[in-house]
Amino acid sequence: MAKRGIKIGDEVAIEATVRRRVTEDRVSVSIPTYGFPHSIVDKSSKVTKGQPIELVGHVVHIDENRVTVQLGVPVTVDLDKVRLVTPYKPPVDVPT
Repeated sequence: MAKRGIKIGDEVAIEATVRRRVTEDRVSVSIPTYGFPHSIVDKSSKVTKGQPIELVGHVVHIDENRVTVQLGVPVTVDLDKVRLVTPYKPPVDVPT
């Protein structure tokens, strides 16, 4: 188990900032501590530059103070940049 109770399989949120609209249905976002450009689908056309937006995905790897979240592609950020949304619960065996 990692700091703050985040573990593999948990659903977490990362707060990103809208940078600009790339195409009619995609916007470029800045993800804290990620260091690479990232774009997401946004068909609403209501987001504006500088607006915070929450990206939600599942944790696939944890290493020291970094966590990798599956957001369509794996995105690795500092652990303190994620917020737990839903903890992972393993499937329960149903007696037959």
